[in-house]
Amino acid sequence: MMTEATTTMPDGAAVASPAAARAASAAPQGPGKGRLVLVDGSGYLWRAFSVVPPRHLADGTPVNAVTGFIQHLLVPIVRRARASHIAVVFDPEGETFRHAIYPAYKANRSEKPADLVAQQPLIRQASEAFGVSWVEAPGYEADDVIATYARQAVEAGLKVTIVSSDKDLMQLVGPEVSIYHPQTKRVIRAAEVEAKLGVGPEKVVDLQALAGDPTDGVPGVRGIGVKGAAKLIRQFGDLDAILANLETLPPSALRARLQDGVEAARISRDLVRLEADAVVPVELESLRARPAAPGAVAAFLNRVEMQVRGLSD
Repeated sequence: MMTEATTTMPDGAAVASPAAARAASAAPQGPGKGRLVLVDGSGYLWRAFSVVPPRHLADGTPVNAVTGFIQHLLVPIVRRARASHIAVVFDPEGETFRHAIYPAYKANRSEKPADLVAQQPLIRQASEAFGVSWVEAPGYEADDVIATYARQAVEAGLKVTIVSSDKDLMQLVGPEVSIYHPQTKRVIRAAEVEAKLGVGPEKVVDLQALAGDPTDGVPGVRGIGVKGAAKLIRQFGDLDAILANLETLPPSALRARLQDGVEAARISRDLVRLEADAVVPVELESLRARPAAPGAVAAFLNRVEMQVRGLSD
């Protein structure tokens, strides 16, 4: 059965797609003005796998995540982004530098379902067919690679749009960096970060260090949530100031929690702070947007038994 998509718009070595490698050899000098779009591919892959009903090809290959990835990301967002540079960024297999800091990092997460793992190569092939570079860097999470390219892009005079629903990326928001939430279709800038978390983007790391993140196994300070963390940051300024002034707090359960959680807060800050100097596999200029080859798109869609309308729009 063919699935149809609509087009509603709103080794240890680092790895990048062949498309990125080709762009590197053909790219002009200097990125110039424009916009870099960075897609949190791993986050979107999980969502597509969870939301799109199971679908298999005749040979039994699962393709529901591939279907969702093409229908709701590559076509409506990536193909119509009007970006000068664009890349889909994935988490690598194996541990990252955060596991050396805190071995229990993400230890609470279950193994990826086999049907999702089987679709990962197809997801990368889909990106390649649509002319979009994909990138991953062993030892770093996708968020670190996004942080690194975002920093490089801003320094090169580009604006940056990050496509993700991950709150960890809110620490990157700034005058030239915004987030597009693909589910709510809302653009997140500094004002939206503060409205949601109670602090601006520059204090998101401190907030997460205090509040922790059970999803990623980041401990934080036991008994302190996002609202309590935001209140402390507004009162003292940042995490270091809070920890340096614990004696000024009246004796209370809050003070006791903070005193007991000093080390956990500092470790958590190291875990949630994104690495903006990650070792990335290709230069920023290699991420220049390229038109997809119609033949490559048609061949891939035929392979996964999909029809997509409006690709020439």
